[in-house]
Amino acid sequence: MGLGIIGQAAALFAVTNIDDLLILALFFAQGAGQAGSVRRVVTGQYLGFAAILGVAFAAAFGATFLPESVIPYLGLLPLALGIKAAWQAWKHRGESDDDREVEQTGPRALEVAAVTLANGGDNIGVYVPVFATAGVGGMSVYAAVFLALVAVWCAAGRFFATRPVVARTLSRWGHVLLPVVLIGIGLLMLIEGL
Repeated sequence: MGLGIIGQAAALFAVTNIDDLLILALFFAQGAGQAGSVRRVVTGQYLGFAAILGVAFAAAFGATFLPESVIPYLGLLPLALGIKAAWQAWKHRGESDDDREVEQTGPRALEVAAVTLANGGDNIGVYVPVFATAGVGGMSVYAAVFLALVAVWCAAGRFFATRPVVARTLSRWGHVLLPVVLIGIGLLMLIEGL
């Protein structure tokens, strides 16, 4: 089992979670300079990914939680959060950055978790057959590698959000990009699933 399965798990994680880097960078940028925001984003990412793993493990053992026809409606979560973020951006459109910072607390852990879970439908679809054939020992290795790589993804997302050029861009346009990305993910999930 050794290094081969670890490499497979790392590659599978990277391929199924590349889109999360942009979302994480946007969340980290949204909470830049606000106490506790990094912790909330990381906690939310872990909660959301743990939920993805839980559903994938259960499905690999034959459990079904939702009919397949309902899964696209998970897109309503990022859609609603995107609309909320767009409303907040519009509501504070004329305020200076100093005025906006007092009111904002950055992303909440449960919001990050909801987006991670909703965006993880494709992950679950890929993980279930892999887990079903990997057995309990293999699933344990996959889970350990995936959870370690969530930390790497969070660090990479924060790294991108704090690069001077990216940070300036996200500082200037993040309030627009976050709602657009969340609404886009939600609509894409709904449209592709119907």
